[in-house]
Amino acid sequence: MKKFAYIIRILTVAPLMALVMLLVLYTHPQFFGSTAVFLLVVLFLVIFPLLGYPLQRFIPKYKDKGRDGQRALAFIFAVAGYILGCLVAIFLPTPRNVLIIYFSYLLSGSITMAINKLFHFKASGHACGITGPFTLLVYFGSAAGYIGIPVLALAWLSSIHMKRHTHLQLLVGALIPFAALGLITAFLAIIG
Repeated sequence: MKKFAYIIRILTVAPLMALVMLLVLYTHPQFFGSTAVFLLVVLFLVIFPLLGYPLQRFIPKYKDKGRDGQRALAFIFAVAGYILGCLVAIFLPTPRNVLIIYFSYLLSGSITMAINKLFHFKASGHACGITGPFTLLVYFGSAAGYIGIPVLALAWLSSIHMKRHTHLQLLVGALIPFAALGLITAFLAIIG
């Protein structure tokens, strides 16, 4: 059972869930406007967050910190990717839906970091990274987003089984993308 739980955790990491979302959205004509925009989103939401794992051995501060160092570095690279994605989207012609994706990721990451630092509470980034892409799929009208419910359930059970998170940590992490998307859509409604 432990091996199965570990495999579920690996298959449901945030960058892979982002890739699933992006591939589903890529099937919708004109969602990204161009293949270049699609590839940039993949770079910033999928590849950047994964860079922390292979680069850990080259960064002295994280080199000897094992799995915790990998996770910390992955989070840093993820947020860097989200910031760069937002900047590129602001300065290059980018469809509004892509801006929503970038800012949803950046705001979700910021809320997670704020909760973890300010309240010393470990909101599950894993749950956030699963819920976010599927919530965005539903928001954009794709029924594929509902596949996120059983995916989250499996990841939730594996996290509990491996004692990585408590139910409350998973719940808070899973709610963060809803809050982020709600704030973004409210802001967009105000500015028109």
